[in-house]
Formats: sequence, C-alpha cells, structure tokens
Amino acid sequence: MGFFSKIKNIINKEDKEEVQLYEKGLEKTRNNVLNSILNLNKSYKKINDEYFEQLEEIFIMADIGVNTVMKIIDRLKQRVKKEHIIDTKDLQDIIVDEMFVIYVDNDIIVNKINYNENGPTVILFVGVNGAGKTTTIGKIAYRLQQEGKKVLLVAGDTFRAGAIEQLNEWAKRNNCDIVLKEDADPVSVMYEGAIKAKEEGYDVLLIDTAGRLQNKVNLMKELEKIGKVIGKLIDGAPHETLLVVDATTGQNGISQAKSFKEITNITGIVLTKLDGTAKGGIVLAIKDSTGIPVKFVGLGEQKEDLRVFDIEKYIYGLFKDMEDEDD
Repeated sequence: MGFFSKIKNIINKEDKEEVQLYEKGLEKTRNNVLNSILNLNKSYKKINDEYFEQLEEIFIMADIGVNTVMKIIDRLKQRVKKEHIIDTKDLQDIIVDEMFVIYVDNDIIVNKINYNENGPTVILFVGVNGAGKTTTIGKIAYRLQQEGKKVLLVAGDTFRAGAIEQLNEWAKRNNCDIVLKEDADPVSVMYEGAIKAKEEGYDVLLIDTAGRLQNKVNLMKELEKIGKVIGKLIDGAPHETLLVVDATTGQNGISQAKSFKEITNITGIVLTKLDGTAKGGIVLAIKDSTGIPVKFVGLGEQKEDLRVFDIEKYIYGLFKDMEDEDD
C-alpha cells in the first residue's frame, strides 16, 4: 500500500466535516498542482530530465519556493535511481511521500497550543497589517470558548485606526471580555490585561499587537518589553507567539516569517486565506524555510473555518483526486 493510500485510509475514519473543509479550502491549489502533474504524466510516460524540469516549474508556480522545490526534486531523483522507477505514474505516490517528509523534517510536529499549567496562558499575535491578525484572534477566541476556555482579549494594537473597534466587535460577537484603551501605550494595556486575567481566573489571554515591520529595532524592543512586563506577572509568558501570515501573499509571506523570526521567538504560524489562493504550497515552503510549524490555517470566511493545521489532511486535500485518476 502506498503512502497516500495509508493517509486516505486514516482520513476516511476521521471527522468528515473537518476533512471536507480541507478538501474545499484547498480546491484552488489542488486544481493548480494536481491537474498540472496529471497532465504532465500524460505528456511524459517515461521519467527524464525534461520531465523533472516541468515538475520543478509546477511546484514553483504553486509557491512551494525554489529552495524547497530543489530539495523535493533532488529527493525524487534519488528515489528514481535507487528504486529503478521508469514510469511517471509510479512517481505520483512518491511525490506525496516526499512532500510529507520535507514538512516533517524528522521533527516532532507540535500543532497544539502550549498551555500554561499555572495560571492564564498568554498568546501574543504578531504580523504585518492586512494579514488578518485581528480576525484570527476573534476566530481563535471562538474556538477556545467552544472548548470551554474562559477567554480575555487585549486590544494591544493602539496605533492602527479601527483595530480596537474591530477586536471589540469580535468580543461582542463571541460574548467574551476585552481590555481596551484609546490612545494608550500598548504595553500598559497589555499589563492591565495580564492583571485582570490573573486576578479573575481567565484560562487564556489573547493579545493583539501593532502590525509594523518597517523599523525592526523598535519593534524588537517593544516585543522584548512586552515579554518582560507580562512575564513578571504570569510565569513563562508569553507562552505562544503566533505569526499571522496571509497565504495569498506567497513568497512575501515567507519573507515576513524570516524577518519576524529575527526579531522574536515565533512559536507557530497562522496561515490565513489558504482557501483564497491556488498557491497553497506556501505551507511547505514556510516550514522548510523557517523551521516554524504551521499551527492554524484559514480554510474559509466563517469563524468555524480556522482550523488546527494537520499535515495529513493538508496532503489529502491537495491530492485527493489522484487515485481516482489511477483507477
């Protein structure tokens, strides 16, 4: 049984709603990548250098990223040589296999939130303006509330016009509490939020931050200050620093991830609008380029559509029609 068949068998036993959301959310990317590979295999019955060049181009067009693509192609060539593979169709399952290997990279992939066992869990959200940071906080708040968590929001982006109002709207929609102050120092607002969370027994504190990357030095100092101030009140805080990246920005999103990694300790990535792009290969590229795991993905506009990232469901959503072509 091939690797993809094993994933398919696992997926078929799991939550159908979740699987269908991945299928629907990755439809544009699947139509882009899978159809291109299937068409390529119709043009080339036998594997040769020209076939690999075409395959390389397909992966790059899917925003997997040049360095990651070269790794995948090199690994495929090694497998072809070692296993004496000639027919292009026999390579399909191996492509899926190598994509999984590239993402995992011998790591233990942790896609769950690192909860604080002694008091509130503090999650800091960073990212450039327009990535969907505030909306992501609202959706994660909803998700955590569904899990029975008592959630407090902190409107720490006191610079962007409308950021406070937007987060306040999410607080009303989710019926959860929020700490906000107009024209205030963001760290003081976060400090107030941390005190409230600790004194009133909140499980999770979700903190919005200003989406600036132009001046790395100032941003780094601010994030360090946030860590020191909140860390004094709540041991180990922040317990997560999640970088929100708009998947539709492609390679620019990878540049953002690298820049933020230089500034602060990013523990996970939230990829928004994955359903809105045909270049969903960014999932593989961003993990391979930065070593930071994708923890959440946006697979639709509804608040229920932000899901914990699952590499197996992602690969299934990407290649689910592959075996039908083989039959």
